[in-house]
Amino acid sequence: MAEHLSPLDAMFLELEQADESAHMHIGAVTVFEPPPSGQTPTLAELGTRLEERLDSLPRFRQRLSSVRTGGLSWPTWESDPRYDVRDHIRHATLPAPGGDAELVEWIADFYSHRLDRSRPLWETVLLDGLEHGRWALASKSHHCLVDGISSVDVGYVLMDSEPSPPVDGHASPPTSAAAEHEGNGWSPPGILLRGTRAGLSAAMHPRQVLTQTRAVVEMLIRDELIAAPVTSLNQPIGGTRRYAVVRVPLAELEAIKRELGGTINDVVLALSTGGLRRLLQARGEKLPADGLRGQVPVNIRSASERLSLGNRLTSLYVHLPVNESNPARRYQRVLEEADHRKHGTQGLGSRTIVDITNLAPPALHAVLAQSLFDVRLFNITITNVPASKRTLYAFGAQMCEVLPLVPLFARHSVGIAAVSYTGEMVFGLNADRASVPDLDVLAEGIRESLAELQALVPTARKRKATRAATQPMPTS
Repeated sequence: MAEHLSPLDAMFLELEQADESAHMHIGAVTVFEPPPSGQTPTLAELGTRLEERLDSLPRFRQRLSSVRTGGLSWPTWESDPRYDVRDHIRHATLPAPGGDAELVEWIADFYSHRLDRSRPLWETVLLDGLEHGRWALASKSHHCLVDGISSVDVGYVLMDSEPSPPVDGHASPPTSAAAEHEGNGWSPPGILLRGTRAGLSAAMHPRQVLTQTRAVVEMLIRDELIAAPVTSLNQPIGGTRRYAVVRVPLAELEAIKRELGGTINDVVLALSTGGLRRLLQARGEKLPADGLRGQVPVNIRSASERLSLGNRLTSLYVHLPVNESNPARRYQRVLEEADHRKHGTQGLGSRTIVDITNLAPPALHAVLAQSLFDVRLFNITITNVPASKRTLYAFGAQMCEVLPLVPLFARHSVGIAAVSYTGEMVFGLNADRASVPDLDVLAEGIRESLAELQALVPTARKRKATRAATQPMPTS
């Protein structure tokens, strides 16, 4: 039987339909060292490898029964009789010298174009011409097809855990990111159980769905969020993008976490907060007293759902204290805020909204979907997606880095995605080209924030050593 698009997955189609500036695709650019042969793979070789391995992901050969949502029922996933892998792959070459400047400009253009809804909703580009003989695979998948965690796993279909896979090409993908990092995500307790109960209760009174959803949104704004401030980050945007990259050794983030407390997620939020502070200051804006509001997607996909498609997520809304000038106090406020949100009920509220909204008919669902991504709720999306702890390969070439992307919702001009892989954390900054000509200021602000936190590490280490030395010796 044909599988209907889930209401949560349909939400990302509706957001795209509601505003021409919103592109609801996600993806990443994976960069590789030169293959042992010295020759990058050909487009034909890429197509053959994909066809060999897409059997585990049949939806990548399916299209939507309707290019739009709405009406009385959701579109279904159906086999595309015209499917040809060659329609979803293409070749491109960076202009010389193929450095970061050329690469980020190409990435910005690649993600400025929507996917064709009349075909299976994905695209991959074989990109060569990178300096030092490197090459890349750029992927783009619609958010209704995959979420941020599973999209990394889907990319693993082309990856191998060793340079030389089995001759038949049917190697099992390496352990998924979700499995490797299970338990490290932000999953507020009780979301699934209590959210399901809320959904069942609403199902008994379907006419109240619209009223209840709006009421829960207002509750979040009033009691949890105090509404997001009005800033230049939230204005009408266009459809073309700007992209920037910040690379940070993971060991440096680990040192900050170890000495100052918190998690790698918290360090990512702190660095992002420092960068956003610098951006708003450079624009001459008054820094909001209650900070910016960051939407942090929460993975609720279990390790057993490896390579499953569709969306399994909710969100936390976190204060980003951009008004705090002292780096130590700013970091501490990030820790306190993140801890409060992780152990509070806000995640339940967010999940409950989604559960209730899912009960609305398609004709009403689009209105409710827009309320979940309104500028009243948050100023910016910040996501941290773990890639693999292991070195990966494709066509015998070692993957050296991942450049991630988070989509921009309507009137959200900047998004921050972070991915960790083999000792490096990469921040991918996605922005509206017209309204964010100063994206480099945000990138430099993240680097400056890192330097500020690194300066705190020796002091924190000395304080810990002094405290340990003055502790009374245990008596037997």
